[in-house]
Amino acid sequence: MNYNRVVCFDLEMCCWSKDDIANQRSTKSTGEIIEIGLAEIDLSQGVIVKRAQFFVKPEHDEISGFCYELTGITPRKVQKQGRPLEDVLHSLVKNFGGPRKIYASWGRDDEILRAECEQKGLDFPFKEFVNLATIYRLKSRLKDKRIGHRAAQESLNIEWEGRQHSGYVDAYNLAKVALAIL
Repeated sequence: MNYNRVVCFDLEMCCWSKDDIANQRSTKSTGEIIEIGLAEIDLSQGVIVKRAQFFVKPEHDEISGFCYELTGITPRKVQKQGRPLEDVLHSLVKNFGGPRKIYASWGRDDEILRAECEQKGLDFPFKEFVNLATIYRLKSRLKDKRIGHRAAQESLNIEWEGRQHSGYVDAYNLAKVALAIL
């Protein structure tokens, strides 16, 4: 296990508006992962050393207009650049070290990824996980108050860069927070 390196990751999933859900849209939807953004940090040097973005082709869901507006991910982009989750996980392990690295997200994206891996009969790609939201709350002495990633970043006086709800951008911004709190 490499304790000097942490891979920050963020997931984007298929999503729908409240109107879509009210119109029975949710009966055939699962909220499948459509993007995994990653940014690896070197704690000893205090720098971001690597970034990646993987688009995932959903097996059951379609990308709604609401999802496109929120994430900027179009059905065409996923059709052209996306790969099956299994292939993306192989690339993730190859390029970022899989179970030999510590992975971190804001919240429990690990549980979302684990559930989808189990649903699809895939091996979960890592062993060690850190919830940076919990670490931030502990360091900031926020007992019962939940705080979003962007608000926490702003409270640390770290400038947000890029479009929120892009896995690639969110992972990069999360890496900047991780460098500040780890």
